[in-house]
Amino acid sequence: MLLNQLRKGDRAEIIRVNADKALRDRFASFGIIRGEELVVKACSIARQTIEIEVGSTAIALRAEEAEHIEVKKVA
Repeated sequence: MLLNQLRKGDRAEIIRVNADKALRDRFASFGIIRGEELVVKACSIARQTIEIEVGSTAIALRAEEAEHIEVKKVA
């Protein structure tokens, strides 16, 4: 499943980042890498942005960016 399909409060493990090198590097600088766990903190009304927390870092992503992150929900 893709990150943009998660709902507020969902926890997930990052499985894969399907993006070009520049975007992968940007994600990595925020801690968005394979194997990390994240929590969805909030979504905008039209789901154009999604706020996640990776470790202690809060990150807001555009929907188009979230489509590049493959995740697996965890309990």
